[in-house]
Amino acid sequence: MNKPDFTSPGSLAPIRAEGDRVGRRSGELRRPHPRKQSIADHPITPSLLPKAFDPLVTRPLDIVWFKRDLRVADHCPLAEAARTGPVLPLYIVEPELWAQPDASARQWAFAAESLRELQNSLAALGQPLCVMTGDAVSIFRDLHARYGIATLLSHQETGNGWTFARDLRVAAWAREAGVPWHEPRQFGVIRRLKSRDGWAQSWDSAMAEPVTPPPAALHPLDGTWPTHIPTGSELGLAPDACPGRQPGGRTAALATLDGFLAERGRDYRYEMSSPITAFDACSRLSPHLAWGTISMREVSQAAAQRIRSVGHLNDHASKSWRASMISFIGRQHWHCHFMQKLEDEPRLEFENLHPAYDGLRPDVADAGRLAAWCAGETGFPFVDACMRALDRHGWLNFRMRAMLMSFASYHLWLPWRDTGLHLARRFVDYEPGIHWSQVQMQSGTTGINTMRVYNPVKQGIDQDPAGTFVRAYLPELDAVPDSFIHEPWHWPGASSLRYPPPIVDHAAAAKAAKDALHALRKGSGHRDAAREIAAKHGSRKAGIPMTGRKPKAAPEAAPVAQLSFDL
Repeated sequence: MNKPDFTSPGSLAPIRAEGDRVGRRSGELRRPHPRKQSIADHPITPSLLPKAFDPLVTRPLDIVWFKRDLRVADHCPLAEAARTGPVLPLYIVEPELWAQPDASARQWAFAAESLRELQNSLAALGQPLCVMTGDAVSIFRDLHARYGIATLLSHQETGNGWTFARDLRVAAWAREAGVPWHEPRQFGVIRRLKSRDGWAQSWDSAMAEPVTPPPAALHPLDGTWPTHIPTGSELGLAPDACPGRQPGGRTAALATLDGFLAERGRDYRYEMSSPITAFDACSRLSPHLAWGTISMREVSQAAAQRIRSVGHLNDHASKSWRASMISFIGRQHWHCHFMQKLEDEPRLEFENLHPAYDGLRPDVADAGRLAAWCAGETGFPFVDACMRALDRHGWLNFRMRAMLMSFASYHLWLPWRDTGLHLARRFVDYEPGIHWSQVQMQSGTTGINTMRVYNPVKQGIDQDPAGTFVRAYLPELDAVPDSFIHEPWHWPGASSLRYPPPIVDHAAAAKAAKDALHALRKGSGHRDAAREIAAKHGSRKAGIPMTGRKPKAAPEAAPVAQLSFDL
């Protein structure tokens, strides 16, 4: 198997219409930011469409609203709309969304590439993608006033707090206007879920459904519709060089999946943990799943087919493939499992899941520590190399993501919201449901997960013993011998290095953090609240495969184990 060139920027390259059509998550929406919005907050903007734009539309529009599902295959809203007549495929570029603190130019660059390919795919079917920029409710109002909207179709979305508030406004407008909004599921996430019992079996059933083929053709609409995809600078996004970023678009998604199933994924189960091997061994499908250039159902069925293709063989390679694919499918379950948490509990993007941890860390981050961590200049080589690799590629394997977050929350004692936002902007594959669930898990604020405090030196020795990965991203340590590469402050020549000393005493910082959390966990009421959280959000013994091995049954109310789900 070819290993990644760390110095190369190109390294790897039935629909429901009744009831509350948004109904995204149970419970009260309580967020300090962003505030709840009403339709009045976004009044209609006159003449959203250019004066020269006046297509001849003779019947109300059926609109397929693309969001984070940028493909034509296995796209139920598109297929459903195409069966009934002409369709307007629409993507709305929302400047306010891209002004949120978890958005970045690298994410938009991936999305824009995917949109361009989607435009070509839809044009080949007969009706190109219409792209409009502005507020979604204002755009839908304008289209409805000018042409009429018969039906609005889109996939369900478990996004961030801003998109949740936007969907509530769109739903309110649709009800007022009498426009039915149909939202089929895209992932294994279930809206208004009453119990996690049977959730894994439901996921299996959803992923086993036949893949929806793309429409044979789309009836073209008269006239010329706007198609301009703005640049990041046009959206006001700060420059964000990410030279190793994976390319967007469905062609890249299919090639990435094919390469993983044909060669790279054989030792996935064993090579996902170290960043030296993970850049090749992990599927690298996470940004494509996040932006929907490929569907989870397509990926799941392709992995299952790979297992079947080697099921009758007994050689070493076939055994490795079976073990790796079972593990890979298990992580697809975990992908949706964590998204389900945000779907059911939207406040976890902004608040500690367990209230006992309120006030544990300072409300305002230590500016010096936060800046050093963000820049990869903490004085701990393996931590800093991981941050710089993320900055260059927009991706990092899960174990290293967990270490970065754990180090920030425990050793540096930084508030997780600040550090979580920085990582969100760095991840091209940012998926809010997974991200914020994991941010809290790695910060020890869920109340139900095992506290895992990564030793930043030991992690480097275990995962990068010769310092290969460290030297690829920290050239200022080239002169340091292998025996000192993970603790350069002990090297006699350390004073000559243009590299900072450790920002904290990692052993003392870890002890202080553990002591603080252990004291909280012994507090009155902690266990009762943890039981309620586990009952609502915890995985069930019957269901989610992880590594292909039968999991040990944990006693009731025991902490949920730390998880890994590299895709």
